[in-house]
Amino acid sequence: MSFETIQMPSARTVISAAATVAAAAMLVRSVVRDYVPRELQHLVYLKLRRLTSSLSSQLTLIIDEFDGLTHNQIFKAATIYLRPTNISSDTKRFRVTLPRKEDNFSITMDRNEEIVDFFNGVKLNWRLVSQQIQSKYISGPDSGPYDSTVKSELRYFELSFHKKHRDIVINSYLPYILEKSKEMKEETKTLKLFSLKNDLIRRRGGDKWESVNLDHPSTFETLAMDSENKKKIMEDLERFVERKEYYRKVGRAWKRGYLLFGPPGTGKSSLVAAMANYLKFDIYDLELTSIRSNSELRRLLISTANRSILVVEDIDCSIELQDRLRKAKANKNLRPSVRMKHEVTLSGLLNFIDGLWSSCGDERIIILTTNHKDRLDPALLRPGRMDVHIHLSFCTPCGFKLLAANYLGITEHQLFSEIEQLIEMVKLTPAEIGEQLLKIEEPETSLRGLLDFLQTKKEKVSVRKTDTSSALISSRSEGRKKPEEKESCREVI
Repeated sequence: MSFETIQMPSARTVISAAATVAAAAMLVRSVVRDYVPRELQHLVYLKLRRLTSSLSSQLTLIIDEFDGLTHNQIFKAATIYLRPTNISSDTKRFRVTLPRKEDNFSITMDRNEEIVDFFNGVKLNWRLVSQQIQSKYISGPDSGPYDSTVKSELRYFELSFHKKHRDIVINSYLPYILEKSKEMKEETKTLKLFSLKNDLIRRRGGDKWESVNLDHPSTFETLAMDSENKKKIMEDLERFVERKEYYRKVGRAWKRGYLLFGPPGTGKSSLVAAMANYLKFDIYDLELTSIRSNSELRRLLISTANRSILVVEDIDCSIELQDRLRKAKANKNLRPSVRMKHEVTLSGLLNFIDGLWSSCGDERIIILTTNHKDRLDPALLRPGRMDVHIHLSFCTPCGFKLLAANYLGITEHQLFSEIEQLIEMVKLTPAEIGEQLLKIEEPETSLRGLLDFLQTKKEKVSVRKTDTSSALISSRSEGRKKPEEKESCREVI
């Protein structure tokens, strides 16, 4: 038997052959680029890509950062979802940022990195592609010249998977990412308090609201309110946020109206903050006196986000809500240019609360506060507009105990019973009680100071009642002696 020896090519021969092939490829590429029209190049590229795609079992979805001039919600959701805390990945590079006015770090995928995810046994490959482009200004539909954004890169996700899983990815996986990203966003959300920008900036266009972090510490646990009432409010809030489908079923906008009324210092603003902290909702502070027309009010309503609380404080002082006919007649005597100026009308406010424009958004709470409920137009108070009326009155013994626990850290003391008796006799707001407890942190001294304050208030109330009774007796006596003066007073009244 004979064996033939196979001669292996030398390393020099292999390198020479590779260099020849590379040189030929570069020559062909140069010729194509210089002599073949661009349209034909693009057509050939598409044909080759289609050929390779038909031979491949992989399917790729492109998720752009922008859809025209607006943000692509799927891209934003994927950015939140693809965090190392949510996905177990071998990726070694992530971007860490601290956005302006935020308290929490933002950890996202780095450019051109890949992450592998698994959903119901399906393997999914994510890749964040970033391409540098020529800088240009991008403005949103409502943006003005002062709110444009410089865009210098093109970003998109490539989501690749076996094409037999296409229906699972589109019908189940992408909706799952949207819901999961909402949950993750809520967990790390920094609550915001929004207020209107000044009138000049709003007229230029762009964002109409400016925000600061809502750092108000008020919670339902710290509110000086009857525990039973707090429980009812919390249950009502929970029932509201869980009934999206029910509101849609009965044909109502997914919103809830609350009217908070009572004397100043009874905790209306603190209750609003407690509701926001409880639901993790942002607050929009709407100052009606700075809005010039009903149409501007509608634009402001549309620009607010879902899952938010819109607050109009001291509604009875914001716009004229009474004597509508008298006001309409007075406007007839004004020049047209004067009549068209400002302001928000009652009908505009009602449409904002309960009209067609109130349905522009989901999961919204509208809160009106007032010190004088009796001054408000009845049309503003009916169910469907203000669904829940909450009366915040003077401090009660139950409220005092909660204040003592918050300010002094105690739940029982020998002076409690005496203080509670005086609180029932003297009308004081929780703010007044809290101010006294705030002066000294030592419980014994602080409570004795509050006791002295209540005694002084009681004496003043007694003197006032005595003076009022004497004046009333004197008035009745004079009325019997001089009936003509009594008749004169009645005409003046």
